[in-house]
Amino acid sequence: MEKGKIIKIISNQYDVRLESGETLRCVAMGKLRKRSSPIVGDYVQVERFEGSNGIQRIEERRNELRRPAIANVDQAIIVMSTLIPDYSPLLIDRLIFQICYANIQPILCVTKMDLIDADSWIHRSISEYRASGYTVVESGEGYDESALTALLKDKVSVLTGQSGAGKSSLLNRIEPSFHLHTQQTSKALGRGRHTTRHCELHPVAGGWVADTPGFSSLDFSYMSIDALAACIPDFQPYLGECRFKDCVHLKEPDCAIKQAVAQGKIHAERYRHYAEVAEQIAQAPVRY
Repeated sequence: MEKGKIIKIISNQYDVRLESGETLRCVAMGKLRKRSSPIVGDYVQVERFEGSNGIQRIEERRNELRRPAIANVDQAIIVMSTLIPDYSPLLIDRLIFQICYANIQPILCVTKMDLIDADSWIHRSISEYRASGYTVVESGEGYDESALTALLKDKVSVLTGQSGAGKSSLLNRIEPSFHLHTQQTSKALGRGRHTTRHCELHPVAGGWVADTPGFSSLDFSYMSIDALAACIPDFQPYLGECRFKDCVHLKEPDCAIKQAVAQGKIHAERYRHYAEVAEQIAQAPVRY
């Protein structure tokens, strides 16, 4: 058998990029479909048969996103515009929480930087994210895209963020062939350019980028408050210093996270956004 990665799924057809560089059109074998359906990003074992090729085995996934359905993602790039639509730290933080919960590295890419003045509050917000340890790249008319290009190399990336923030334009500037390829795919599916519903990995800047609409919802009901509190990067240096081992940093006394917020070591707005999401999780109906 040969090993490869699923880069595209349409209907029951799976395109697998083999380690040799060859792309093989495959189907999932019956016994495999009964256990777990393959998704884009899966590493699989395939076998060639006369007239067809079959996926025999799915390797263990490092991580997985629900919507879009994709596995083994290295990083999620949050594309946020300064204007039209407006820059939103609330949306950025909520996306960071979802991304980190899935054990994926978040990266913030702020587009349309050329539309704001030098004294805009958005520059301060970007500095705050960088000071908190997040990777932030800036983009706009006349901006050098080499920093983002370097981040994409050798990585599997998904893009998420506001509709209209410039995700497609950004990728088209980095990899002009991306625009043509997605247009052709959409025409083949009989859909508009910006309504692609299937998931596909495209080679961009030496890496792979998922051609998806990004996260389709901000549903936190499936989350555990304990797991969320443990995965937020801002909280990492202070975990284990709280008085109680099961502290979720809300109403508990002697909480190291709340002390760090009071001391300005953790950004107060990000903590407030965490508390709001934690409240949503607490109020979500129990799923059986």
